[in-house]
Amino acid sequence: MRRFFCDNITAATATISGDDAHHISRVLRMKAGDALSLCDGAGNELDAVITSVSPEAVVCVLGEKHASAAESPVKVTLFQCLPKTGKMELIVQKCTELGVFAIVPVNSARCVVVPGKDYDKKRERYNRVALEAAKQSHRAMVPLVLPLTEIKKIDVKSFDLFLVAYEDETAVSLKQALRAGNAPDSIALLIGPEGGLEMGEVAQLVKAGAVSVSLGKRILRTETAGMAMLAQTLYEVEE
Repeated sequence: MRRFFCDNITAATATISGDDAHHISRVLRMKAGDALSLCDGAGNELDAVITSVSPEAVVCVLGEKHASAAESPVKVTLFQCLPKTGKMELIVQKCTELGVFAIVPVNSARCVVVPGKDYDKKRERYNRVALEAAKQSHRAMVPLVLPLTEIKKIDVKSFDLFLVAYEDETAVSLKQALRAGNAPDSIALLIGPEGGLEMGEVAQLVKAGAVSVSLGKRILRTETAGMAMLAQTLYEVEE
């Protein structure tokens, strides 16, 4: 069944507009009476039947609403220190496919890229990438790429578990950290830039309540580390 994100949903009807309406009417040539599935962007899917079609708007009557099986019960947010040019889009795309809840770009001491005044425009593009990846992977929500933050401004305590990937960590593995204590509802993962995190940055985060973890014996590139850490985390917490 065809699936579309829709943010114009009432108790009984929904209206699809923009590019999706044009795609439904002109490319797919769907008509009144055809069934489709709508995603509300909050993790829910709704059965729907088209009642009218035009290139500007597709109106549907709604049926049963149910939680999507594609969404994790644990909200995992990726804090990604700014990588070199071109890598962030890949990180957003693949982590969306894997099931990330949100992505927060972070500026840290060893970031090579210096964010300019146009970073908000880049963030708009990253959010478009997340939308397309969510559609492709049959997600029922679109992860937000949030505004850029400084590493010293991260609120560690706003998550049940905050994990920092650190190449010099030898005592605690990712698996050990995930299996210790009660099952969390929200998890944050922090990945450093190409040059890694400074010892002082890690120490400050740990002092605030974060846990420093090892991702294994091999050193991963920054664009690989986030995907690997996210995949391992979701594998551990999802049933």
